[in-house]
Amino acid sequence: MDPIRNPFVPGAGTPPPALSGREDILRKAEITLARISQGRPSKSFFLIGLRGVGKTVLLNRVQEIAETNDYKAVLVEAPENKPLAALLLPPLRQILFALDRFENVNEHVKRGLRVLKAFSGAVKVSLGDFEIGLDIDPERGSADSGDLETDLPELFLAVARAAAARHTAIAIIIDEVQYLRENELSALIMAMHKVTQKQLPLVLIGAGLPQLVGLAGKSKSYAERLFDFPVIGALTESDARNALEEPARRQGVMFEPKALEKIINVTQGYPYFLQEWGYHAWNIAEASPITIETVLAANRSAIDSLDESFFGVRFDRLTPREKVYLRAMAELGAGPHRSGDIAETLGAGVQTVAPLRNGLIKKGMIYSPAHGDTMFTVPLFDEFMKRIMPEFPARAG
Repeated sequence: MDPIRNPFVPGAGTPPPALSGREDILRKAEITLARISQGRPSKSFFLIGLRGVGKTVLLNRVQEIAETNDYKAVLVEAPENKPLAALLLPPLRQILFALDRFENVNEHVKRGLRVLKAFSGAVKVSLGDFEIGLDIDPERGSADSGDLETDLPELFLAVARAAAARHTAIAIIIDEVQYLRENELSALIMAMHKVTQKQLPLVLIGAGLPQLVGLAGKSKSYAERLFDFPVIGALTESDARNALEEPARRQGVMFEPKALEKIINVTQGYPYFLQEWGYHAWNIAEASPITIETVLAANRSAIDSLDESFFGVRFDRLTPREKVYLRAMAELGAGPHRSGDIAETLGAGVQTVAPLRNGLIKKGMIYSPAHGDTMFTVPLFDEFMKRIMPEFPARAG
């Protein structure tokens, strides 16, 4: 069929044509944002889920909801090796400048800019040549100690008070939170603790891999009371069916029931994979309805596309020894697996391979769903590992 009319959009953070099965999360975001803007207490939250479940899509939608409700909203992604301060300073500067554009001068906004300048000066050493570009004197003695856990809460309080003075609210939205350093996550949690205690109009909404829950609890014991951690998983069968049928129906195209069943089965209901199979099935189909034969023919192109992009980019970041560790996991199946079983499959001791396991957790490739257990953060990655490394190295020649 006409590829130009193809409604399916496999891509990183690309909004699907039908955002099925996420109504509860979006409703939670609407309620949280509304309560915060009205000065009512409400928990900030982190979306928790594997790769490919649509966390980034949801964060983008949350930003849209916030801006529709007159929030000053910023969305940033935390890469592995970029300091939190470098992520937050430019958008916070932008927010304060926006608050400063009103006709009447407001001292809370001016102070927010001065505190921001003080904070940027204190972290400049760690940020190298980073320059915040504020032609204003810093607020001496505020957020300028050089200790992030002390300074970030002071900065958040100053920015939140500036927003309150302008009768607006701020939403800070952070993707890939699990990549923050331990002291950065601790500072972020402490900052939100202070803001929440003062009931100021600033909310933090983030997303991360499953290990984020443990990282937050380890950082600050009160994190589990300060934040909610809603889990985002695969879609139910009915929601997965709707994610495929509704976009196609808008284009006058139908799926045969067996074709839908096959796609849902092979993708296990994960949103990214549903888009991938829908995309390739559409392009291969000659006419409506899309048949089971078409889906079977699309399997190869869908898998090839995933291997080159979704799976491949993650595989290419691994060291040879890390690849062997993950191949050992794949040898045991999808998981979760006991760390001792993986070590035994490798023919090594648990303590010997522990550094490998820890490194893979930091890279976001695996996580521990329970003490001593290990599981892939990328759905269907065990199948990919068997395709890319057909022969298990520990047993090869």
